[in-house]
Amino acid sequence: MAEFRMPSLGADMDEGTLLEWLVHPGDPVHKGDIVAVVDTAKAAVEVECFDSGVVEQLLVEPGTRVPVGTVLATIAPPGTPVAPSPAPAVASPAPVAPSPAPVAPSPAPVPSPTPDAPVTSPLIRHLIAERHLDRNALHGTGPGGRITHADLDRAAATTPPSAPPTAPAAPEAPPPATPAGASPPPAAPSPVRASPLARRLAAELGVDLATVTGTGPHGAIDADDVRAAASTGAPPTAEPTPSRAPTEAAPVGPAPVGHPPRGADMRAAIAALMARSKREIPHYYLTETVDLGAALTWMRDRNRELPVSRRLVPAALLLKAAARAAVAVPQLNGFWLDGQFTAGSAVHLGVAVSLRGGGLVAPAIHDAADLPLDELMARLKDLVARARAGRLRRAELSDPTITVSNLGEQGAESILGVIYPPQVALVGFGRIVDRPWAVDGLIGVRPVVTASLSGDHRATDGATGARYLQTMAHLLATPEEL
Repeated sequence: MAEFRMPSLGADMDEGTLLEWLVHPGDPVHKGDIVAVVDTAKAAVEVECFDSGVVEQLLVEPGTRVPVGTVLATIAPPGTPVAPSPAPAVASPAPVAPSPAPVAPSPAPVPSPTPDAPVTSPLIRHLIAERHLDRNALHGTGPGGRITHADLDRAAATTPPSAPPTAPAAPEAPPPATPAGASPPPAAPSPVRASPLARRLAAELGVDLATVTGTGPHGAIDADDVRAAASTGAPPTAEPTPSRAPTEAAPVGPAPVGHPPRGADMRAAIAALMARSKREIPHYYLTETVDLGAALTWMRDRNRELPVSRRLVPAALLLKAAARAAVAVPQLNGFWLDGQFTAGSAVHLGVAVSLRGGGLVAPAIHDAADLPLDELMARLKDLVARARAGRLRRAELSDPTITVSNLGEQGAESILGVIYPPQVALVGFGRIVDRPWAVDGLIGVRPVVTASLSGDHRATDGATGARYLQTMAHLLATPEEL
């Protein structure tokens, strides 16, 4: 019997809130499947399962805040018969019986699997319900008939968007007569298609989801839509809109009375972590001005051969150089744990991302040193988009081995950053500027960037940091090596 526990999603996380279960008792799961969504002080994070087997019991209800390490569910060995019975912690809503009275909008229940249903993973089942597709009509092209993301995309492209399925309607009857002078009864509102995080934000910000235009798949409302509506003064809701139909499980709703909003949570988490970093880590700082003339010329030549959607930007070159330099100088790529340095198994490059609502996160691009530049560029775009939409994954927050902060787009010419513990280094890049520069004894105007390194003196000293910056400068001077 295995236990699925609340994971630690960073050095600053002591507790988290379970937002949503994506599995039910009796569901088979494999190691790496996304099974739940957990809310931290900084983002809603998709959490994967660490074991393969069958979900035996869900122990924590959605909306519950628990400490790191709390058992959330139990996983039985593969092949164990587990009756898929409802439990207090199951997040799937029960069907709502037809009623002439108005009902609160809620997402449609996820259909139960049938003997002839195609093979799916928990994440695929979640996406099928989110896109309102007919699970039994899908054709799986993966191994053993398993449904893949490509199958969902094809089905969505050939299926016209429709409203979420609801309970069968009763036969129409003539409406009751309305007494003179009385107002007619209100019509039952149609369900609003929105992500769980969007519903939570709407409740916190007082935004009526019925007034928000969705920009997500098939018009679904996402978190950015809610923030945009709040900033433009969308009409507030009279009561928080429940995110699920009434069931025995506690719905995911607004934070308890007295609980600070996410912005306050994030600032408090950042403040605590940075105070710990400056208190515990003896920082040293180095800077290097790097000539980017050769790198930018090479990039422009390369972009002429690429379609617009795959063209590179300078940030991709800087990140790749930072990752490759970490391979050459591994003393800066790893963690300070239990009074000693532990090297990272690979370069998982943390990228500081500023969020639209304020604050920042630093999720990881895994194996960044080994990725081709165009793949690194695609990963960067995807990571930034999901970070700002609040849909990161556990490994992306807990695995960074060295972090890069690029403030060039914000106009800063240099940055002396604060190390994210337990990492031992942070790399900074400022704005690319034109400066007088001597090349082979001749002065000209060249594009340059100020690169900085914040190092942990317990793990390395200035000589190691200087070697790292020199390696990075050499790589940017010979971009074909990237």
